[in-house]
Amino acid sequence: MSVRDRRTHVRFLPLALSLLLLLPALPPEPGAAQTSDDATALQDLPPEEAGAEAHLNASPRHGEWVEYDAGGGDRVTAWVVYPERSGPAPVVVVVHEIYALTDWIRAVADQLAAEGFMAVAPDLLSGKGPQGGGTDSVDRQEAVRLIRDLDPREVTRRLKAAAAYATALPAATEEVAVVGYCWGGATSFRVATEWPELDAAVVYYGSSPAAGALPDVQAPVLGLYGGDDARVNATIPEAREIMESLGKTYEVNLYDGAGHGFLRNQSGRDGANRQAAQGAWSRMLDFLREYLEG
Repeated sequence: MSVRDRRTHVRFLPLALSLLLLLPALPPEPGAAQTSDDATALQDLPPEEAGAEAHLNASPRHGEWVEYDAGGGDRVTAWVVYPERSGPAPVVVVVHEIYALTDWIRAVADQLAAEGFMAVAPDLLSGKGPQGGGTDSVDRQEAVRLIRDLDPREVTRRLKAAAAYATALPAATEEVAVVGYCWGGATSFRVATEWPELDAAVVYYGSSPAAGALPDVQAPVLGLYGGDDARVNATIPEAREIMESLGKTYEVNLYDGAGHGFLRNQSGRDGANRQAAQGAWSRMLDFLREYLEG
């Protein structure tokens, strides 16, 4: 290459690089490996189940185990996470899945605290395991069996007591929401039929209550559902029709292609679960801020 040719080559190289920088970035293929940029975009979500322990270990927020009285000497263990904010925070009671109080649910509570809420996640298996133990005294299969045997009235009492414990803390306000996942989502909606003072309820892929109980709902309800979750979604139309006829707030969000448990399994279903997790988490935060801080 001559000196003249080299000069021409050097002169046009910056122009070529500039044109390349102007080209739009292609979106990742569904199910593609997560890059560092993807991780930054998803850092405001709770982790998937496999990343729960690492998330908790890395959290800068103060989380602690507490025990509260749920009435009549019934002692319940709970995981409480404090937000980092200058003033008192509204309370979110986190209702666990049918797998009971796992590290993943604790990580969800931690992420709610990262968004400014006082999060309390009670172990609803407290006292139900061997020798009066809770979730940590049984394996996953036994936890499922024990959850199915719980008395709904006892569950409601324990959740109300969790809210009473948290709102009595100096760093909390009196506003309370319940957010539940799977079995906990169904419980969140059911509890709204029995708790007139509740400020808001969020249902992550949980079945709707019996039609006859819906007139008793006072709190606004937000439903977040995977589009490919027919078992749960079959309970939506009747509940929506009744709630609308009564002038009650029941907002339904269906996420196409997502399956049951999409927040815990974000890498599933070729990217649909992750998109659902992002959309649902963002909508939930707006909903909670509207009714707890608005």
